[in-house]
Amino acid sequence: MNFLGLGSSKKKNTSAGVKKSKRLLSIDALRGFDMLLISGGALFIRRMEGKTEWGWVDWVATQMTHPAWHGFTFYDFIFPLFLFIAGVSLPFSLNKGLSTGMGKPLLYRKMFRRMLILIGLGILYKNAPVSIFEPSGIRYVSVLGRIGIAVFITTFLYLNFSKKGRMIWIGSILLLYYAALFLIPVPGHGAGDLSLEGNLVGWIDRQLLPGRLLQGSYDELGLLTQLPALCLTVLGSFAGDILRSNREDGMKLQWLFMAGVACVGIGLVWSLHFPVNKHLWSSSFILLTGGMAFLFMFGFYALIDVLEYKKWAFFFQVIGLNSLTIYLGYRFIDFSETSHLLFAGIYSIAPEPWHGVLQAFGAMMLVWLLLYFLYKKKIFIKV
Repeated sequence: MNFLGLGSSKKKNTSAGVKKSKRLLSIDALRGFDMLLISGGALFIRRMEGKTEWGWVDWVATQMTHPAWHGFTFYDFIFPLFLFIAGVSLPFSLNKGLSTGMGKPLLYRKMFRRMLILIGLGILYKNAPVSIFEPSGIRYVSVLGRIGIAVFITTFLYLNFSKKGRMIWIGSILLLYYAALFLIPVPGHGAGDLSLEGNLVGWIDRQLLPGRLLQGSYDELGLLTQLPALCLTVLGSFAGDILRSNREDGMKLQWLFMAGVACVGIGLVWSLHFPVNKHLWSSSFILLTGGMAFLFMFGFYALIDVLEYKKWAFFFQVIGLNSLTIYLGYRFIDFSETSHLLFAGIYSIAPEPWHGVLQAFGAMMLVWLLLYFLYKKKIFIKV
């Protein structure tokens, strides 16, 4: 599924440099890989820790949790990758809309409506059952809301600015965010305080964001962090432009790889002063994860669409085509309990420490089977 997809550029990209859009299996597969970790895969890996004598398994398990504050693990990459993939889809879907006669105003309206729906679904997801009569207890920011806002703003930038213009927007946002956190003083803490209690992001949310904040005095999905986060979707739109261009496959791979290496490199250098921090969505974090996303897109595109090793990707494609369905479904359906009811009688013969691992594996397979059923029935739920 195109989780949130429309996409195009300021100028008509139906010119000689761009070919007719075609669906790339690698995009769906990469989205599915990302969603698998969200919908049970990470839990299964975490429960593997300490169950074998293989050190690499334990190390991978430790990568499936978030650092308390500064630092980076692979699990921090999951949401940024999704924002990036949403951007990758935009050039395909927006240009398709333009080619069928949709004007910019109609595209704006469609994306604005999607944004509002995703904000609403995000509030439901984060607060169910929603305390309608106690609005102070509602968390108004969410993953879905952040995606909706990022895609809407990226749509506007894509339709009105050249590649160079969008690069300037990214650079300006990340530099201004960096400057704001280091130069604007926070009452009682001063300027440049990047602690949980003293950073500018949290102070602004406490002053302006209604309802409940995730950490009480702070919310990583709050107001100010939306600005650097949307840069990931804009970066994804560059990858989408590369993939839908008329360049030879080798050149496409070269551009994806170079973009990935450049972003990772700049992000690591920047982190020497502005630490990599998912909770702050620091500028170094944005470039590090954006670069990683380019490199993952490079790998999936090379294996699946260029070398045509496609059979292994089907498992992920089934998930990627219904990503919104399983994201919401995993919140409202207790797959873990269903796995216990169906399989506990089977895995009960295994050593007790493995029961949790096998239960998580069963839940993950139930998720996939549900999505496979929808896939066979050609049911793809979109916003």
